[in-house]
Amino acid sequence: MEIRQFRYSSDNLSYLLYDKTSALAIDAGAVEALLAFISEQGLKLEFVTNTHLHPDHTVGNKAVLEQSGAKYLDNNTLLEKGKIRLGREDITVYHTPGHTEDSVCFHCGNILITGDTLFNGTVGNCFSGDIKAFFESAKLLASFPPETIVYAGHDYIKESMFFAKYVDPDNKEIDLFLKKYDPNHVCSTLAEEFKINPYLRFNDEKMAAILKKRPPLRRRGGRGGRSGKKIFAVGGRENESFDDKI
Repeated sequence: MEIRQFRYSSDNLSYLLYDKTSALAIDAGAVEALLAFISEQGLKLEFVTNTHLHPDHTVGNKAVLEQSGAKYLDNNTLLEKGKIRLGREDITVYHTPGHTEDSVCFHCGNILITGDTLFNGTVGNCFSGDIKAFFESAKLLASFPPETIVYAGHDYIKESMFFAKYVDPDNKEIDLFLKKYDPNHVCSTLAEEFKINPYLRFNDEKMAAILKKRPPLRRRGGRGGRSGKKIFAVGGRENESFDDKI
């Protein structure tokens, strides 16, 4: 299974999972680029689906479905079946509530499409209000092999690394990661996330020590005027909560 990433809006990311003949579109907002690639590669778009139902992720659904004749897989179908068969391979669907109650992630081989649950270097806002569910979702994603490649719903790398550097200014891994940053192909391995993402550094003694020294950090007024909580999970429990996605 191969993956193609398409950028749209200011920082949103669409994905196409495909083999030699068929394809699945996830968060298909990059309508023209996505359909052009499908045509160029001689692929048949079998399915369109979403990581969650926020409008910036569903904006391309109607146009892509109308122009391709693909079938739409809604959230209930994804959760009921748990898998999507594409060609000869299965794409596993994981329910990862937290950012929203309906959030899902897609896994195939070493590819993990995480929507707004896990970003490269940070996590999403907890708009569902269910911090415990979000914490469990983060632990689930952190349990995948370290070579797993994380493809998120937005490119927030510069902002997330600014915040990570603020929290842990002596972390040289952040600078190394930023040197490799390519806005045309935004991703990270879980191994990198365990080094640079403050929210995934579970049981990290250095991060625990940093948090103990700091007062609770809070930010307000998320992107677009929205707000939502985030969590720091250290030592297997929720430790700090944050507003805004940095």
